Amino acid sequence: MAIKWGLRVRRWMTEKMDLPQDVMMDLPRITMIGQIHIYIENHRGLLAFSDKELRLLLKQGQLLVKGKGFVIKTILPEEILLEGKIDQVLYIND
Repeated sequence: MAIKWGLRVRRWMTEKMDLPQDVMMDLPRITMIGQIHIYIENHRGLLAFSDKELRLLLKQGQLLVKGKGFVIKTILPEEILLEGKIDQVLYIND
């Protein structure tokens, strides 16, 4: 019950205060430049990485990026910059 109430309060604050939803709702922010760069903010950690796949933990579920020739250019506690040829970006719900 308290979780639903807290979610309602956050949504109301987001709407009334004109705040970005990714900040208030703890959602990932994903910025792609064509098929060659993807910048992901507000993730919970790196689960798997290879030259063909990147898997990140999110607050709710996981984010899977598939492609070829992946190289992590920047990795910080809540941000990651990935380069390579990106074919798919998928959300996986637990």
